[in-house]
Amino acid sequence: MLVIPLGVCRKYTRSISYRKLGGLVRVFNAHLRLRLDDVSQSPEGVDRHQARVVKTLITTQVLNGVGVAGTVAAGSLLVASITDSETLAGLAQTFSVLGAAAMALPLARLTNRGGRRLALSAGLITGLIGSLFAIFGGSTENIYFMLLGSFLVGAASASGYQARFAAIDLAAPDKRAKQLSLVVWGSTIGAVTGPNLMEPSGRIAENLGLPPLVGPYIVSAVTLGLAVIVIFLFLRPDPYLTAHKEAHAAGTVIKKSFKETFTHIKSQPAALFAISSIAIGHLVMVAVMVMTPVHMRHVDVTLQIIGLVISIHVLGMYAFSPVVGSLTDKLGAIRVIQLGVILLLVSTVVSGTAAADNAIQLGIGLFFLGLGWSFTLIAGSTLLSESVADEMRPSSQGTSDLIMNLMGAAGGALAGVIIGFLNYGWLCYFASLPVIVLGIWSYRIKRPVA
Repeated sequence: MLVIPLGVCRKYTRSISYRKLGGLVRVFNAHLRLRLDDVSQSPEGVDRHQARVVKTLITTQVLNGVGVAGTVAAGSLLVASITDSETLAGLAQTFSVLGAAAMALPLARLTNRGGRRLALSAGLITGLIGSLFAIFGGSTENIYFMLLGSFLVGAASASGYQARFAAIDLAAPDKRAKQLSLVVWGSTIGAVTGPNLMEPSGRIAENLGLPPLVGPYIVSAVTLGLAVIVIFLFLRPDPYLTAHKEAHAAGTVIKKSFKETFTHIKSQPAALFAISSIAIGHLVMVAVMVMTPVHMRHVDVTLQIIGLVISIHVLGMYAFSPVVGSLTDKLGAIRVIQLGVILLLVSTVVSGTAAADNAIQLGIGLFFLGLGWSFTLIAGSTLLSESVADEMRPSSQGTSDLIMNLMGAAGGALAGVIIGFLNYGWLCYFASLPVIVLGIWSYRIKRPVA
């Protein structure tokens, strides 16, 4: 143990002011930033940095997925319990989707101002706060706090969507899709694990004197908090700020208004097509997926079988993301979107002709639905990043997520109307129409030069 004489302490206390100590801290931080910049400037440093960024984002996606996925079923059941109405049960998911849409542009603005760490952390922290509101609302049977919590949890989803773009800030052009797809793949573990934690998390809630259904929100608060810590500690140097610095060195200005962004997207046919691919794929996926359990319940299929069909669908959405990314890098984004169109059309035919009790055929149809969504999302996101100017990327990515979430909300709402007046087969038929338009449009688009 080092012992410093009291006289020496007093001497140095008098001679070193807080201002001088602050100066020493600034010098140390400047030295640390210099070392980090030196690492990122060399090709080997960029590769190491990019690998660390992707690993960090995958870890975050796992934690985020566990937190958000587990609240989907719990939120619907809580709302139904509070309102004593199954008709209103979908409000929790609707508010969550709207929350994700509402946060898309603010998170893009935060990326412009302070980088990916700031934006992703803000979305995750907002989701954590939403989980706490939902715990309070569910415990006190207050529907307003419950829906507010669901809305704010949507911010964590928005953060998860934007994480895929963080993976390609520094990626080489021929590896962008693969890097993006790895981050999307990270959602697989969370999406599968989260719903299966309902029962054990319910026991935790009961031990705390809370209703069992708020258990998934307790898990959500914990995992989102851990995700914030991972982002804050390990997503450094910030990939966007590093790319920003290099762009400034080349004379490029990153910060642009969203009005300019919309104008820029409209002027780039490939960018407009990319956003449309993401939006249409998401609309069709949500519309068909959310009504499949309703269709199956018409003949009293067990919840276990319905859960298995949805699990197969989730498997199609995320499990093959790295393969889709590799195909996008090799074949090109437009060709992969065309493959996604084929998969989505096959899905609507297979699902739309399935009897309500034919779980095997519905499982196959929903697997193709999830896989087609993966093709359009990954290839469309890659094409968008390739199609817009560097200074427009963050705002265009935020715009893409906004439109995607709004289309998802619209798809869920329209699906309910169609099912109410017609049936599941007609729903699949109507869902195929925008996909056909997207397929025809794809043959008029040329891939931009990276």
